[in-house]
Amino acid sequence: MKTKILKLKILNHLKQKLPFDKGFSFIEVLVSVFILVIAITASFSVLRGILSYNVTNSSRLVAAYLAQEGIEIVRNIRDGNWLQSRTNSVISWDEGLTECGGNGCIADYNHSLGGGDQEDPQLPDYTGQPLNIDSVGLYGYGPSITPTKFQRKIVITPGINELKVNVTVSWQEKGRSNILSALENLYNWK
Repeated sequence: MKTKILKLKILNHLKQKLPFDKGFSFIEVLVSVFILVIAITASFSVLRGILSYNVTNSSRLVAAYLAQEGIEIVRNIRDGNWLQSRTNSVISWDEGLTECGGNGCIADYNHSLGGGDQEDPQLPDYTGQPLNIDSVGLYGYGPSITPTKFQRKIVITPGINELKVNVTVSWQEKGRSNILSALENLYNWK
């Protein structure tokens, strides 16, 4: 019976709240703050990575469009030559496009070879000049527009009734060089 009373006294004593059980200890507060700081820092780090990734993807998307545009410009020149050759048999389908090999050349939608009407029917040589962007968001090589980080080089390799067009867009971003290329074969469909 004495042991039973002793057990009850011990249980009653354990059930009573001790004076230091009423709040958080200093160590518990420090651990909570530390965990909170780590969680916030990790969240900001992930957010910064996502934003950086979005900027890089945005640049890659612009570069892909610029490369495709380069191919379309060459295609438009080829088509213009074909249309002019219907009335002027001196003009060939690849007029002005066969000398755009080696170091490459540049072109934008303002370049129109005109089928021999001009003094120099060739596209301008590539010298590493950046593409510019105008106030409405069009890319080109005009003088009164803002330079961008993108450079576009067009290399055309002539073949028998075929032009192999290789457009390379390069740019610098975050201290790294980036390159995107597009290839297309254009044919004399006349």
